[in-house]
Order: sequence, then structure tokens, then C-alpha cells
Amino acid sequence: MNPGYAYLAIAIAAEVIATSALRASDGFTRTGPSLVVAGGYAVAFYFLSLVLKTVPVGWPTPYGRAWASS
Repeated sequence: MNPGYAYLAIAIAAEVIATSALRASDGFTRTGPSLVVAGGYAVAFYFLSLVLKTVPVGWPTPYGRAWASS
């Protein structure tokens, strides 16, 4: 089984936890929740980079680019 999907689940969970801690950080004035936010997003981006290395990502077609630019 491809481990990329487990990496994706970890990245999603870390992002949800970090986003939930944003309100508790009170504008980054509280240290504990602010560290959870920073650490959660760091973990999420790290595991997302692993996902992009392991899960096959398709290339856009010329039709997709034309649709996106219109």
C-alpha cells in the first residue's frame, strides 16, 4: 500500500488541529496555543511535501489550462 495516503491523513489532521488552535491563540498573544498553531502547520506542510513525493499527481491537459485561464 502507498504510504502517501497515510501522510495525507496526518497532514489533514495537523492542519485541522492548527486551525482550531488559531482562536485559542488570541491573535498570537498566548504562547501555548501559538506554538500549537506554528507546530501544526509545520507538520502539515512537511507531510504534504511527502504526499507530493509519493502520490502520483497528474499533469494538467491543454483543455484544463484553457478552462482555468478563462
